[in-house]
Amino acid sequence: MPARQNKRAQAKQETVEWTSLFQQELETETQSLVFVKRMVVVAVSSITYLRGIFPEDSYRSRYLEDLCIKVLREDCSCPGACKLVKWLMGCFDALEKRYLQIVLIGVHTKPDDSNHVIESYQFKFRYSEQGPQMDILRNENVEVRVTTMDTKNASTLLIRKLFLLMQNLEALPNAVYLSMKLYYNDDVTPPEYEPPGFKAGVYDSLWFEGTAVHFRVGDLQSRFHTMKLRVAAAQSRLGKLQEGGRLSEKEGVKETHTHLKVRAAEKVTRDCFDQDLPSEDESAAQFKLPKKAITKV
Repeated sequence: MPARQNKRAQAKQETVEWTSLFQQELETETQSLVFVKRMVVVAVSSITYLRGIFPEDSYRSRYLEDLCIKVLREDCSCPGACKLVKWLMGCFDALEKRYLQIVLIGVHTKPDDSNHVIESYQFKFRYSEQGPQMDILRNENVEVRVTTMDTKNASTLLIRKLFLLMQNLEALPNAVYLSMKLYYNDDVTPPEYEPPGFKAGVYDSLWFEGTAVHFRVGDLQSRFHTMKLRVAAAQSRLGKLQEGGRLSEKEGVKETHTHLKVRAAEKVTRDCFDQDLPSEDESAAQFKLPKKAITKV
């Protein structure tokens, strides 16, 4: 009985710790950074879980309001999931240094071709040099103060919209691969900088198998950080959304060139094979052009 009570107490404490992030004030840069990191983890975990990329035991449950959120475990037995966690740690290293501008996760069906994708997930980050000024949004010459509660509500809405979108996409093929590209701000990123788990890359075109449909999932703002999440999927994978009349944004992928540094991670396979680790127009139809990642088999 004591062991069972201890387990329940531990689970309750974990829930308190998880939800406390959305209850505390986001007044300092450290709090804002922790918040953004947590949102990235939630989003990436939710994407991989709801798309069925990793097995169930790769996740642990956390709760936010009425939502059960599956979060990737650092100590799971799936090599692919563990590698993705390491990639996220590399992302956070760049985020802490304010080097990171874009994280682009691609889902593709060929292990040797990460430039042809069926789904992509883009996270874009911006930073404020003078934190409190991020509180003000100007829209049609009207100043609107963005409060901590606004940020919390926007984060919950983003998670709910992401859940809805992931659950309405067609199931992925049995064998899919993940690749991750990081893009940096040239004006502050040292040329020699390489985050853990990544290596230097160059630009190449990103193509969808058929027409791409783009979704603005959500924008989050705190005093020190802004995060935007965009999802794109091949139109052929949107049967449920089209049948339900929920499809509202449809654009073709356009080619655009930018002056950003890019780092590429190797691929994660859905089958969890172990491998060695080695923007932007505001239109939803614009994506950066990543270099094909190199895979060691």
